[in-house]
Amino acid sequence: MYTPPPFKPDRAASLAFAEARGFGLVCAWDGAKPIASPLPFYLSYAADGTPRATFHLARHNPLVKLAGTLSWLLAVTGADAYVSADWYVSPDQVPTWLYQAVHLTGPVRPLSDHELAVQIDTLSAKYENRLLPKKPWTSAKMTAARLEAMKKAIVGLEMTVEEVEGSFKLNQHKSETDYAAVAGALASRTDAGAQQIADLMREARPDAFASETNKLERSEP
Repeated sequence: MYTPPPFKPDRAASLAFAEARGFGLVCAWDGAKPIASPLPFYLSYAADGTPRATFHLARHNPLVKLAGTLSWLLAVTGADAYVSADWYVSPDQVPTWLYQAVHLTGPVRPLSDHELAVQIDTLSAKYENRLLPKKPWTSAKMTAARLEAMKKAIVGLEMTVEEVEGSFKLNQHKSETDYAAVAGALASRTDAGAQQIADLMREARPDAFASETNKLERSEP
């Protein structure tokens, strides 16, 4: 991943983003062409701190045959938004696109039957917990025969993450005036991606909006 220095997050921030997002595009090379599949995943860590991304694929997915060969790529993206050059205060600007993305790379191995059972429960628990106070779904709600049939239809996989690359392009290199102007324009848009990017920009450089906050405080009775 090409990442100019202003947009490069540290390793911890990249991994935290990937875990929070929990959904990405896994890609591998079959010798003739790239193959990719979108999937949910979760991260865990080995005793030495090495990250591991765990997921599963349908048994007939061609990616399954590539486990244990070359390194795979797990691309994780978040919100993104187009920026018009007209939104800057400074002249001679160009349009751009703001986004967050993290690439995890490493070899992949198949999971054992026991490890797959753990993967299913861990993955579902991660997302069921986001639905609280709904009582979480667990595999225990399935009959043993149905659960076993479903497990036979998938293959669990674990990536040992050897490389972590991130790019959080939020216009960090722009002046405070231009930065605040673009964030304001994005916040006024109705699409969720633009609003999420605007929120991220405010979190990243709160000082750029200090004058705006002061104006509001002075206008209050």
